[in-house]
Amino acid sequence: MVDSLAAVAAHAKEKFGASIVNIIEARSELTLEVKRERLREVCRILRDDPVFSFEQLIDLCGVDYQDYRAEAPDGPRSGPRFAVTIHLLSIKHNRRVRVRAFLDNEWPRVDSVVDIWAVANWFEREAFDLFGFVFEGHPDLRRILTDYGFIGHPFRKDFPLIGEVEMRYDAEKQRVIYEPVSIEPRTLVPRVIREEGFGGRNP
Repeated sequence: MVDSLAAVAAHAKEKFGASIVNIIEARSELTLEVKRERLREVCRILRDDPVFSFEQLIDLCGVDYQDYRAEAPDGPRSGPRFAVTIHLLSIKHNRRVRVRAFLDNEWPRVDSVVDIWAVANWFEREAFDLFGFVFEGHPDLRRILTDYGFIGHPFRKDFPLIGEVEMRYDAEKQRVIYEPVSIEPRTLVPRVIREEGFGGRNP
């Protein structure tokens, strides 16, 4: 592990204690996996503690781990399906960290961090819109990318590719109406990769 990341990991263990579920270092990147109910508290310390000084939030996004590595030799991944991931930057120390918290499958909710980093506002709205994550304490949690009558959350892996409804303007009613999708669902067949074109092997 890079020395600067090792210092962050060691200080995180000391500072957060039982709030940390796991610390992962891979490809010179550090991930702090924290308990959902302690995420906001951990984020505030990551910003304010001078050893951390992660004053800038770069990104906040949702992850759906359904069927993640389902074909791996040891079988599909176990554990919660959803996670919220926050990417932070310390300008003072010139280093980054990823913070991840797994959410409840039935009701994926977590505390908002908008009061810690104001830039999280639209990121949280995006995760709410596309994944259905509820950020408790958010000042204006509503859809941001899909239209007002949209049904479902399109970044969930069980969301149908053709969607749930389609909309059109009805001239007689003089308004936009929503109807069940009228196209047939399409079955996607994986492409076959032939070996002939690789490594000098020709037919």
